[in-house]
Amino acid sequence: MNPLDNIDQGIDEKKMPLVDHISELRSRLIASLLFFVSACIISSISIKKIVIFLQGLVPQVKFLQLAPGEYFFSSLKIITYTSIVATLPFFIYQVILFILPGLTKKERNIILPLTVISIVLFALGVAFAYIALIPAALNFFLSYGSDLVEPIWSLDQYLDFIVILLISTGLAFQVPIVQILLGLLNIITIDKMISLWKYILLFSTVVGAILTPSVDPITQILLSSAVFTLYFLGILFLKFIERFKLV
Repeated sequence: MNPLDNIDQGIDEKKMPLVDHISELRSRLIASLLFFVSACIISSISIKKIVIFLQGLVPQVKFLQLAPGEYFFSSLKIITYTSIVATLPFFIYQVILFILPGLTKKERNIILPLTVISIVLFALGVAFAYIALIPAALNFFLSYGSDLVEPIWSLDQYLDFIVILLISTGLAFQVPIVQILLGLLNIITIDKMISLWKYILLFSTVVGAILTPSVDPITQILLSSAVFTLYFLGILFLKFIERFKLV
């Protein structure tokens, strides 16, 4: 028996008036807010470890506080970004639970798996940035002119660089999700996607240049190559869905 059938039966039996919907929405928003506050508290307690962890990517660099309160405000930004990323899956889960009763069985078969895949892809993007992109960019900047200048960096600018690259790469990894939605909505066919590969190559190059906060070619090439690879991964996902008629 399909587990979704039990969900369908429970949803059909659950008819809530508008007031109850508003009350449920408020409770789910409050739950998400409390989760975010809790994440902020945990991040605040662990902020020193987080900063040391990020600094560990370039142990040979000396970091300076170039203005009064720079480290304090940098810490606040890191706490906020970390808490948002930690809260996002929980918030998405709450949104799904809220909209689930209003969806058809076919819509649920599409939205639920895509949501899970989207979160996984974002996590993979962050991991890819941390493992490949950031070390490549930092090594490029450290080696360039290393015989002329000593690497002494602003902590605030360094942390901004790391966070922007992590988040932008996670967002870039959502390309297959966009493709699947376009394919399922019959906006563009798989054959058309394949025929556009030359334009996608150009597009991925532009995306790599825009999303990377640095100007080094190595980081841009790595990110554009990842986006181009993800494009064909999205095509494979669509072929798999159509072949086995999953929706």
